[in-house]
Amino acid sequence: MPRNVLGTEFINLEALKKIETFHVDIVKEVQEAVRSNKVVIVGMAQNPVVKKARKELDEAGIVYKYLEYGSYFRGWKIRLAIKLWSGWPTYPQIFFDGKLVGGRDEAIKALAEGKMKN
Repeated sequence: MPRNVLGTEFINLEALKKIETFHVDIVKEVQEAVRSNKVVIVGMAQNPVVKKARKELDEAGIVYKYLEYGSYFRGWKIRLAIKLWSGWPTYPQIFFDGKLVGGRDEAIKALAEGKMKN
């Protein structure tokens, strides 16, 4: 089921240009990491859920690429661009085989079900 996204026909051209170029360099960096690595975790400093997810994947022997953008005190616009691109509202964002798994809870469930292996 596709998520409900405002159609481009309902967005002013100037606003659309801003949306398309909003931290596009960071979005491309994440896209390239997802293309080039089996598992990618996108996170932020000081977030205990990100730390837990990394620890649990480490303990499961899952090799991953980790990308960190900002913290609670900085970098929110960069993280917003990633959220707009992925559609996932929180961090971490975990990708497996080029697909968004979700956050920590979804990744742990995929691990338990044997759906996430190196």
